Amino acid sequence: MPKISVLVIAPADHYALRGLERLRDVCEISVSGDEAELQRLAPGAEVVLLTPFAGKAVDFERVWRRATGVRWLHSLSTGVENLLFPGLMKSDVPVTNARGVFKRALAEFAVLGILFHTKRVRRLVDNQRRRQWDNFYVQSADQRTMGIIGYGEIGRECALLAKGLGMKIHAVRRNAEKSAGDPLLDRILKPEQLHEMLAQIDVLVCAAPITRQTRHMMSSAQFGVMKPSAIVINVGRGPVIDEAALIGALRNGQIAGAALDVFEEEPLPQSSPLWDMENVLISPHCTDRTEHPDWLDLSMKVFIDNFHRYLKGEPLENVVDKQAGY
Repeated sequence: MPKISVLVIAPADHYALRGLERLRDVCEISVSGDEAELQRLAPGAEVVLLTPFAGKAVDFERVWRRATGVRWLHSLSTGVENLLFPGLMKSDVPVTNARGVFKRALAEFAVLGILFHTKRVRRLVDNQRRRQWDNFYVQSADQRTMGIIGYGEIGRECALLAKGLGMKIHAVRRNAEKSAGDPLLDRILKPEQLHEMLAQIDVLVCAAPITRQTRHMMSSAQFGVMKPSAIVINVGRGPVIDEAALIGALRNGQIAGAALDVFEEEPLPQSSPLWDMENVLISPHCTDRTEHPDWLDLSMKVFIDNFHRYLKGEPLENVVDKQAGY
């Protein structure tokens, strides 16, 4: 039986590729981060593994035009918004991704964001640094309401951990019927009911992918209906939140605070007012980069497990809806 040709778009020496060694018996693996070489290798590839490690040095759309024999494309990242160019969207080639791999780490950051604000952690740290014994009141997360935009793998994991804090869970989902009967949910709403949800919640978690429908889904009008005591957490995609509107809402007291792992522009510019805001917790898009187990090893495992399904002719997991964008 001939080996399957796998083209990996990455620097050849990247440590995350060590997991591919277990496929050497059934694969002919080619690895490159050089676009000219990739264009030469592309016509012979049956499977393409796209990684983020080559960066902007590779224009994958140009490589794709030469990959005429590809039958499956896997993205080592979860977000595919920059991958779905027209040629790929029109093709019959299935695209899979790392959906769900980082959900626990991101949900843990959401809990951190809640506790950072309710327990006034910045004041605790400042007091400790000053050796100052300063008694003050804190809040409890118990019986407060979390609202979630994007009730997929990450959103549901946030709900699971928030339930452990005693929180009630409301969520907005494009296909709300898919979550009917979910025991974690106290209420599931449709996108047109977003304002209704925002007016009632104490914590907003944005866990949505970025699409035409979700870009700037949270802007001035949305912040304007929220409680002044509410906090906003973003563990999805930066542009789901209109950052200028968020800064305005934080400055004007329309909301109480934020905990952000993603931003409209990354790295976050040094000129951003968010850096200086006492009521904002900033993570440089690293809260899913776990060490033990290694985050990239976890992501590679999804590809390897899917590859064995591909070999057996079984349905692939984590198939992207190319028209929906996630």
